[in-house]
Amino acid sequence: MTSPNATTAQIEAIIEDFELLDNWDDRYRYLIELGRTLPPFPEEERTDRTKVQGCASQVWMVSRPASAPDGTHLAFLGDSDAHIVRGLIAILLALYSGRAAAEIAGTDPAPVFERIGLKDHLTPQRSNGLRSMVERIRADARAVLATAS
Repeated sequence: MTSPNATTAQIEAIIEDFELLDNWDDRYRYLIELGRTLPPFPEEERTDRTKVQGCASQVWMVSRPASAPDGTHLAFLGDSDAHIVRGLIAILLALYSGRAAAEIAGTDPAPVFERIGLKDHLTPQRSNGLRSMVERIRADARAVLATAS
């Protein structure tokens, strides 16, 4: 499990790396490289149940309990058939994976994507897909919170 401090450090490192790159061709290449760092996604999880609706690309996401004493932390896995979308997934996993469900439900990724500059450089379809992925992550967190109550 990733601790929230490690997750914050990971996001800050990604933001700093983006800030070092001067042009968007380099930033897109870096985004693709981030996607290549995703752990392998289990073939048996590529189902309609795990497919994220609202994405133009094929996107699958699953959540699992992360090892934490309170049982409310989640770890996420994701994959896509599109290289840039895989990079977006990598950023979302760095932002959310390993955190408590309440923290996940209350974390808005927009400030991170604004700092990176991606907000203005994603097509409307990718922006919609990003929102769908965030909603899936938050829905999983809300389900954990509902079960814990």
